[in-house]
Amino acid sequence: MSADHLLPTATTARVREAVAALLRERWATALWSLGALTGATAVGLATAAILGRVVDAVVAGTGPEALVVPVVALVAVAVVSGAGNALGIAGVARLGEDVAAELRERFVDRALRLPLERVELAGSGDLTSRVTGDVTAVTRSVRDAFPQLAQAVLTIVLTLGALALLDWRFLLAALLSAPVQVIALRRYQRGAAPVYDEHRRAVGARQHRLLGTISGARTVRALGLAEAHTRGVGTSSQRAADLAVAGTGVATRFFGNLNLAEFVGLSGVLVAGFWLVDRNMATIGTATAAALYFQNLFNPINTALGLADEAQKARASLARMIGVCDLPAEPEPGPLSAPDGSLVLSGVGHSYRPGSPVLSGVDLKVRPGERVALVGASGAGKSTLAKLVAGVHPAAEGSLRVGGFDLAGTGPAAARQAVTLVSQEVHVFAGPLAEDLRLARPEAGEADLLRALETVGARAWVESLPDGVATVVGAGRHALTPARAQQLALARLVLADRPIAVLDEATADAGSAGARELEEAASRALDGRTGLVVAHRLTQAAEADRVVVLDGGRVVESGPHEELVAADGPYAALWRAWSDRR
Repeated sequence: MSADHLLPTATTARVREAVAALLRERWATALWSLGALTGATAVGLATAAILGRVVDAVVAGTGPEALVVPVVALVAVAVVSGAGNALGIAGVARLGEDVAAELRERFVDRALRLPLERVELAGSGDLTSRVTGDVTAVTRSVRDAFPQLAQAVLTIVLTLGALALLDWRFLLAALLSAPVQVIALRRYQRGAAPVYDEHRRAVGARQHRLLGTISGARTVRALGLAEAHTRGVGTSSQRAADLAVAGTGVATRFFGNLNLAEFVGLSGVLVAGFWLVDRNMATIGTATAAALYFQNLFNPINTALGLADEAQKARASLARMIGVCDLPAEPEPGPLSAPDGSLVLSGVGHSYRPGSPVLSGVDLKVRPGERVALVGASGAGKSTLAKLVAGVHPAAEGSLRVGGFDLAGTGPAAARQAVTLVSQEVHVFAGPLAEDLRLARPEAGEADLLRALETVGARAWVESLPDGVATVVGAGRHALTPARAQQLALARLVLADRPIAVLDEATADAGSAGARELEEAASRALDGRTGLVVAHRLTQAAEADRVVVLDGGRVVESGPHEELVAADGPYAALWRAWSDRR
């Protein structure tokens, strides 16, 4: 995966613009939440002033009765401030959760509508790291950091005002910490932003390598590439770990500088208080209140600046999410007639990188209802041809008519209205098995589901499950073998009932024991529709109406199995090698 193919990342200005637009849509919630927090914070600031009065009363030697009113006032302040803070924080949290939820929905919606070629070029790791790690980072920040930040900013602003009301010199003393904080924040932002951005990219690259190595483990072992892939995974993992450690170092230096700022500011307030009291320009109670205000001030300052670390992580993740949200969705084709089962390829070519064609000058006609097997050595272009027909990639050269649609005019999305693609990589969605099947036809009743399962030979084992088609399957629930998961994919093909089916090594993970059973299931699923089968086992080719042999991205042979074996050409050599291995 090259950096050029990675999905884009939004600029900081674009992130701010997108978040502001989301907040504007919820201005009412923002307004009453801010009002509740402001009122609660203002009431809470009375605590320091009341305690200052208590100190003055004690210094003056007044009796205990003078403390009754301050104590009652402190209780009232605690109750009112606590209730207001609870209401305001709940509102801010709700606001943040609503924004995060809409952003997640937009992200998933756009990710599902991206051109499949764009997603494939970026690699599964880049997209999955955004769906998982980036979404989690943003959600965590919204849930935890956003309410704290809102409360901290309000407390800072109102406390500075209270210090100024006590005596403007206390405010000046407290502001001695500001230059240290500003310098610390600027250094942190300069150091943290590139580190966190690069770390998120490194995590995506690591995810891509891991997924590619695990999903292609059999090929990696067969080609003796295990050591090279292990080194690649180790290198990408080390890169991500090094960047994580670098980010921790930047954050540690930042928090150390904040502690220095606290020392400077508190020292200034104490010196100012001593000077003012010594000259009878302020009472001991006033100086006490100023020190308490500073303590109340510095905690939210530390909170706000400390959240800069979380904000940088969230901003990096937001930029990656918004970068996907801003991508243009795949255009939907206009009104189309009902597709038929025909395939016509004329001079079709395709390449994933300039100067390295995977397919060249492919001519192929498939009649409605005909079953064609694609065979050839690894890298011959079989899967690429299957993906062109299924609308995953547009053809770079030539013309491609699928189901009667000219994809040059309608775009590859039209192909998916005529074609159902079943690949080797099958996903079982977590939830009731029936809902997994209804992805292909949402309105299907239980009788429809059972008929589709019967077609692919899966009804018996499905009905033996604890709750039949209502059994919850998927991650962490009832586990399905690869062969059974593939049967569900074939059942979805039957339910979708499109005229053309493309099977891209759809029986490869069955294992030798269940291979024949799964091949029979695939054969029954193809009944009545045009089938293009990338044959993992040549027994599938032998049963097809026609075999098309690819070599170096070109069609080198085409015809029925028996004729090609008798011709003693490339296919016959493949058949002999296959037969000797069985």
